[in-house]
Amino acid sequence: MKTTRLLLLMGVAGCTLAACGHSRVVRSPRPARMAASSLPPVRVSQPKYGTTVVVARGQTVYRIATEHGITALDLALWNNIPPPYTIYPGQSLRLYPSDRRELPASPPASTSAAARPLATPSPAVVPAVPTVVASTLAWRWPADGNVVGTFAAGDPTRQGIDVAGKAGQPVRAAADGVVVYSGSGLVGYGELVIIKHSDQWLSAYGHNRARLVNEGALVKAGQQIAEMGRSGATRDVLHFEIRYNGKPVDPQQYLPAK
Repeated sequence: MKTTRLLLLMGVAGCTLAACGHSRVVRSPRPARMAASSLPPVRVSQPKYGTTVVVARGQTVYRIATEHGITALDLALWNNIPPPYTIYPGQSLRLYPSDRRELPASPPASTSAAARPLATPSPAVVPAVPTVVASTLAWRWPADGNVVGTFAAGDPTRQGIDVAGKAGQPVRAAADGVVVYSGSGLVGYGELVIIKHSDQWLSAYGHNRARLVNEGALVKAGQQIAEMGRSGATRDVLHFEIRYNGKPVDPQQYLPAK
């Protein structure tokens, strides 16, 4: 029996296969001016370590991710699902990143309570700051402007940086690569472009006013790929992420000093 292929181009949930076949470049008019305030948090994933799901007929990456409090992008990256994000009935998917270390097993219980020494409080465990991964890519700033939001390791609400600017100003590719996503289907990112630079490195550009590239386009570092805007935000800003093997890293560790 032939296996039914289920496609997702990270677009609007519930669309038909035909409607999801291609991403559309949007050139929307400049939105009405809004009072500037703090940016709303980007929708973040709630990983369920050790948990997997089996794909049922009719399910998509978007649907599974939504049901489990995970973004479609993270679910695809955690499971190495490349565009066009095809999954199959019976396929097992992780609901957590693959690089989490297993928790140590609990020590065996003592045979006698009297023989057990009094436990001393252990200090709070502080997550280790991840080591900066060396990159051979020649990264460059994706937009001009001041950084108004910074990356914080271990904070799921700060997985990238925010660069403030003016509506319509150029958003540029931070390095050579291929566009693997151009759409607005990821809640919290607005009009979003994702570029794959190698098997390990991705960069993401959110809250654009307009996207100027389609999926599959080859882009060069410094090439304009979008116009800055406030889609999914309350001010004109670029949300920029760099990911290594699906894991967000601090973009300012790789971008040249200003």
